Amino acid sequence: MTSAGLAEFARHPFVRGLSADQVARLAAAAEHAEISAGKRIFDEDTEARGLWLICSGRVALDLGVPGRQRVVVETLGPGDELGLSWLAPIPRWQFGAVAQSDVSSYALTSAAVLSLCEADHELGYQLTRRLLATAVSRLHAARIRILDLYGAPDAELTS
Repeated sequence: MTSAGLAEFARHPFVRGLSADQVARLAAAAEHAEISAGKRIFDEDTEARGLWLICSGRVALDLGVPGRQRVVVETLGPGDELGLSWLAPIPRWQFGAVAQSDVSSYALTSAAVLSLCEADHELGYQLTRRLLATAVSRLHAARIRILDLYGAPDAELTS
């Protein structure tokens, strides 16, 4: 990766706060990935094998619903991470992902990240904390969407 690429990689919120050495090792494992608008990045319930750090563009996370078209459950953009499921014991994508616009990102394979984490447990700990924070944030957003969908309970029912 060029020094300009390393500087851009180091600015991504996901790696902020890591040591310069940790950022450099992650960057060495990353590939700059351009994804064209409309391209399906992965399908739900297939093997999860990657992590993308989004620099620009938008990605829709979607879900197949029987009898309907795919439903967008969340939209990710610059500064977000795409791909959390690879860290699970059974790495299967929980959602599908499709580029809504042209996307510029840094792609890391799960094998590369896991190898780095095994070699440096502090890096593994820091990445796990970041990925957990993302998962918790998305779970909270899903909870809010469910409340919007079904509405807040009537005050009379809760009194």
